[in-house]
Amino acid sequence: MGLKLEIIIMSQRVTALALLLNFADTWSHFHALAGIITLRAKKLSQRRGRIWESIKCCCDLETLCMTPRVAMRRRSAEAAPAEPTEKGNDGKNQNNRIYLLVSLSLLFWALLFYFHFAEKQIQLQPQPQPQPSSISLRVHKFPLDHPKEKEPLVTTLPPAPVIVEKQEFPFVRALKTADNKSDPCGGKYIYVHDLPAKFNEDMLRDCKKLSLWTNMCKFTTNAGLGPPLENVEGVFSDQGWYATNQFAVDVIFSNRMKQYKCLTNDSSLAAAIFVPFYAGFDVARYLWGYNISTRDAASLELVDWLMKRPEWEIMRGKDHFLVAGRITWDFRRLSEEETDWGNKLLFLPAAKNMSMLVVESSPWNANDFGIPYPTYFHPAKDSEVFEWQERMRNLDRKWLFSFAGAPRPDNPKSIRGQIIDQCRNSKVGKLLECDFGESKCHAPSSIMQMFQGSLFCLQPQGDSYTRRSAFDSMLAGCIPVFFHPGSAYTQYTWHLPKNYTTYSVFIPEDDIRKRNMSIEERLLQIPPEQVKIMRENVINLIPGLIYADPRSELETLKDAFDVSVEAIIDKVTRLRKNMIEGRTEYDNFVEENSWKYALLEEGQREAGGHVWDPFFSKPKPGEDSSGESNGGGTTITADAAKNSWKSEQRDKTQ
Repeated sequence: MGLKLEIIIMSQRVTALALLLNFADTWSHFHALAGIITLRAKKLSQRRGRIWESIKCCCDLETLCMTPRVAMRRRSAEAAPAEPTEKGNDGKNQNNRIYLLVSLSLLFWALLFYFHFAEKQIQLQPQPQPQPSSISLRVHKFPLDHPKEKEPLVTTLPPAPVIVEKQEFPFVRALKTADNKSDPCGGKYIYVHDLPAKFNEDMLRDCKKLSLWTNMCKFTTNAGLGPPLENVEGVFSDQGWYATNQFAVDVIFSNRMKQYKCLTNDSSLAAAIFVPFYAGFDVARYLWGYNISTRDAASLELVDWLMKRPEWEIMRGKDHFLVAGRITWDFRRLSEEETDWGNKLLFLPAAKNMSMLVVESSPWNANDFGIPYPTYFHPAKDSEVFEWQERMRNLDRKWLFSFAGAPRPDNPKSIRGQIIDQCRNSKVGKLLECDFGESKCHAPSSIMQMFQGSLFCLQPQGDSYTRRSAFDSMLAGCIPVFFHPGSAYTQYTWHLPKNYTTYSVFIPEDDIRKRNMSIEERLLQIPPEQVKIMRENVINLIPGLIYADPRSELETLKDAFDVSVEAIIDKVTRLRKNMIEGRTEYDNFVEENSWKYALLEEGQREAGGHVWDPFFSKPKPGEDSSGESNGGGTTITADAAKNSWKSEQRDKTQ
């Protein structure tokens, strides 16, 4: 708009200059004409003088004849000087009058020309048009009669460049904090919503209702860590060990956030926004015996509250994240049938914009991310971690492999039965059975003691893809053996290396199900030196797999909380930069292939076929999900979540 205005002003100046040039040209013509008129006037004046002299002579003839010739000469001599003076004065007055008339005439015509062409020029300046502007520099000298329009002499100016102003996004200020090298929190600030107590603290006050079979009140003590564990058998270290419930991540994470070094009350500085909603506790209290309206109530109230906040409008919730210490299937009810499982939190449109951290995520959805199950170890300082790691390096491990768990006879795809049989029949295998009599599977000391004495720990699917046991075993320095990629490799991509062979062993389920592979023989094929390297890699992973004591903070080490927060900040930052640049992170993004994108290498923008596709195939309508062709990927549904609760009920009864 500014450039167009400058062009209009320039055109007016050029027009004015043209008018002045034409006026000067006209003035020169009139000046020459005035000179000619003046010369003619002088000649007429001389002729008039001679005629006047003749007339006087005629009128004074008698007197002249009677007067002596001497007197006539004297008179002529006296009158001679006066005559030219009279003539000169008369000529000058006449010339002045002529010049005055000519000047007035020129002034009149000049004003007439000016107002005529000025008005015409204004009419020729309409509202800016998209066509290239052209300015006429031709002015008619005597526009008494408007002639027919002629071809104008024009000078065409280049079209004005289109200036597109860059959109100013409201989160630019937050991005710029990362450029301040003197600010240790630059690009790391977290804003925490101050939710009404009904979304968090009120649940803890009513802790007896958090589980149908477990008294969660004792597990919510010590900032969510539960009661301390005594080191009677010397299995644990002297400090930092608690009887932590596997579903207590909600409260542990929220309490760790209170100790985060880069909290801010200014949401415009925030790299991400945390929602301290205890989603796992909320769904757990209403899973059995409550209608879907009750199960969905808190989730609907939460998103309604969030959407009214100014912080939500910045990115429509895409910079928000929350934590739920349960598997994703508890929050993905597919229908409005009362008999269907869980609530529909993760299917709400607003929740789809947020990131939800769960202990097991969906491979087919993009709004949830896997974080580790809590273990029993919660150190308060770095030295406690270093001491534990060194102790795990020096242990004597007498078992080649071990397994702690129960069979799943109701699940025809489960390989647990075959694994239990191999453990029983092997002289180098150890089994901790959890299905008969008084089980030791929930005694932390028994589990940790077995893992500490094993080189490899078998981690098949449970009722769902994942198991807490996988993290307990790695905490003990035991190399995990997985049978499905969804048990770890596609789940915990923030916390585990992409190259899974550096810290684990993968044996496809079909190799066990078809009885064409011996676990013992497969593990013995790994050279001892390679086993040592893999064990060292597992021990080095320990800090990022545990949750430090929420009432303190580690000095230099990053725990599972730190790793998760950094990953969320990185995710939101990438999204913001992509929005500014007008691009997407991936090409042809397909949400059903969400599990593939976290496995892409740097620079890859599209997910193609993968060797693990059979493990994550979905059944077609009418297809039997128990069929072998599905690779086990279809067994993970709401039924699996329901079965996990039945297993908990069984375990607590025992």
